[in-house]
Amino acid sequence: MKISQTLAVITGGASGLGRATAERIIAQGGRAAILDLQEAAGQSVAQEIGAAFKCDVGVESQVIASMAAARQAMGGLNLLVNCAGVGGVGKLLGRDGPMAGEYFEKVVRVNLIGTFLCDKTAAALMRDNAPNADGERGLLIHTASVAAFEGQIGQVAYSATKGGIVGMTLPIARELAASGIRCVSIAPGIFMTPMLASLSQEVQDSLGRQVPFPPRLGKPEEFAQMVQSIVEIPTLNGETIRLDGAIRMAPR
Repeated sequence: MKISQTLAVITGGASGLGRATAERIIAQGGRAAILDLQEAAGQSVAQEIGAAFKCDVGVESQVIASMAAARQAMGGLNLLVNCAGVGGVGKLLGRDGPMAGEYFEKVVRVNLIGTFLCDKTAAALMRDNAPNADGERGLLIHTASVAAFEGQIGQVAYSATKGGIVGMTLPIARELAASGIRCVSIAPGIFMTPMLASLSQEVQDSLGRQVPFPPRLGKPEEFAQMVQSIVEIPTLNGETIRLDGAIRMAPR
């Protein structure tokens, strides 16, 4: 599949990694629709690159309705990039006591269940696509994290969700192979996202120096470039690709 032929739904596409991905797809001649809870930001991006729909990825009815609307707006759907998520910083036993079960559940609902809901909804629509020369009908891309492998203190909820995303990548790829739909995860390291952009330059530089090479924060454009590579290399399937500059996270 060529990036110029993509009809992509990007969750969390109003900012950060998702926005960079949408911008790259549009620049390469493809089409993109954004699903994001940030309605104002989503509409602002939509004016530049394509359609945007307000959607809480953790609510099944909203995912189904928004995915169908996006497909109709673009005239099809053959790529899903799951970028929506929450940070989920908190200790199992914090200063104010044990972590609330409701908090853990919320992070799981958005990051893990949200990815699942978008995957299955998009796959059901992609299954009806006409196959290309390789027999491919669509592609699902997950955003995992290096925290799936080296979760730090305070990332118990976040790491659980990212580990779950990694864990379901291969089973999904194996199941959907018969339908010509691939599934691949990207596990970014420390990237310049809106959350990190709010930190001081000193803190940003300190985080960047933790990366062996290149010793800096990852750029959202590099994540988008990886998405394009996955789109255009059909044998990338069922795999989680670390995009991290060789960093291995310390306990804290």
